[in-house]
Amino acid sequence: MRTTTIGDVKVLLPDLEPDDLDITANLAGGLTEAFVEGAAWHGSHLEDVTIRSSRITSVDLSESTWEAGSLYGCEFTRTDFSGASLTGITIERCAISGSRFTGTRLTDVRLKDVLFDDCRFDYATFHRVTAAGSVAFTECTLTNGAWSSCRLPRIALRSCDLSGLELDSCHLAGTDLRGSRLHGLKTPLDNLRGVTLGEDQLPDLTRLTVAALDLTVSDN
Repeated sequence: MRTTTIGDVKVLLPDLEPDDLDITANLAGGLTEAFVEGAAWHGSHLEDVTIRSSRITSVDLSESTWEAGSLYGCEFTRTDFSGASLTGITIERCAISGSRFTGTRLTDVRLKDVLFDDCRFDYATFHRVTAAGSVAFTECTLTNGAWSSCRLPRIALRSCDLSGLELDSCHLAGTDLRGSRLHGLKTPLDNLRGVTLGEDQLPDLTRLTVAALDLTVSDN
């Protein structure tokens, strides 16, 4: 395992040796210490499947359905989860980079020691997603998504585009939003209680406050 630090968040991630992994394209029954590249798993239905200590690269998992099961100690690179539905799964000690979650639905998903780097979550929905440990999003696009009833305290959302993201009944206390684009973020102010911002983000926060309180700003 290796540790990476994003702001004040330390994430424990896998450190896989390619020579120790078995090349496969068969997902049936789950995967352990496997290397998968370029597999076409579009529309797969996965129930209580576990993937452990595996590297998944350039795989098509779009429109797939995942129920229960877990991802542990894995690396996902340039993988397409667009339109997928992930329900009741646990993602732990995983590094996910350059991957696409456009329109993906995550429900009752538990995250612990997970890094999402340079991923697209535009139009994705998070419902009752929980951080049970360190979680970081870096350089991710989260535009026009919707997060509801999520408990994501003390995570890092660094240098992400949050424009058009809707937050409803979310707990984000202690979350690091520095460097992220907040313009167009749609949220009651309570959802931002206790977050960390940079000085350059104060104008966006002011706009959010004006909209949330329905203030009239006059230059007279």
